[in-house]
Amino acid sequence: MHRWMPRALAAGAMLAMAGCASPPAEPAAAPAALQVYAAGSLREVFTEVAAAHQARTGQPVELSFGASGLLRERIEQGAPAQVFASADTQHPARLAARGGWQAPVVFVRNGLCALAAEQVRTTPATLLATLLRPDIRLGTSTPLADPSGDYAWELFRRAEAVQPGAFAVLEAKALQLTGGASSPKPPAGRGTYAWVMEQGQADVFLTYCTNAIASQRELPRLQVVQVPPALQVGAAYGVSVRSGAPPAAHAFVRALLSESAQAVFKRMGFAAP
Repeated sequence: MHRWMPRALAAGAMLAMAGCASPPAEPAAAPAALQVYAAGSLREVFTEVAAAHQARTGQPVELSFGASGLLRERIEQGAPAQVFASADTQHPARLAARGGWQAPVVFVRNGLCALAAEQVRTTPATLLATLLRPDIRLGTSTPLADPSGDYAWELFRRAEAVQPGAFAVLEAKALQLTGGASSPKPPAGRGTYAWVMEQGQADVFLTYCTNAIASQRELPRLQVVQVPPALQVGAAYGVSVRSGAPPAAHAFVRALLSESAQAVFKRMGFAAP
């Protein structure tokens, strides 16, 4: 009897220890993707900045791009954005005024340039005269839906101060080719403005300088013409965070203002906030 008792006791002890052992820990769930809605002109730079932010922090970021006014409407209709980066401050400020969003912070700046077809001969000094020519088809984005269109109309108002009567001429001839809810979309992999110009839809297109530079990279025969100071309209980009959004949303905004992200903005033609 004494020969099997130690073995039985040992087996019982092992069973008891097994019963008390903690179950294996389950792997930690990956954090939910941060929902960032951003102006279409930010596509290239945000894709790079968000990838670097995710690599550094482990926080996934899901990016949705579009015209800022249309994105704001989607958010008002219930889209789950947690961060909204607009090409102006008015659209995020409108969300903040309705409640549920924080006041926007300017995180980068842009300006308008003229993207001209190769056959158009113009310079900054002659740009207004070129835009006023009856034979020049002038392309813009869609006001209210896309801040780029609003900035173009502000340029028209500045042109009126330089040359009386210019506003009516420019407003009447402006072709609102992009940025609207029903605007044609370019094929996959093509930039909107290079595609519009390649299709011959306009002779000169007023758009952000960053868009114009990217379009020229895509289609080198296009010309980028600087808008003269008397007509130039500065574009202040504002970012807002939904009230009650997780700390990851605020961390992403801080990342946009960081030295490394601002260096990316500068490399792609944006100006410091």
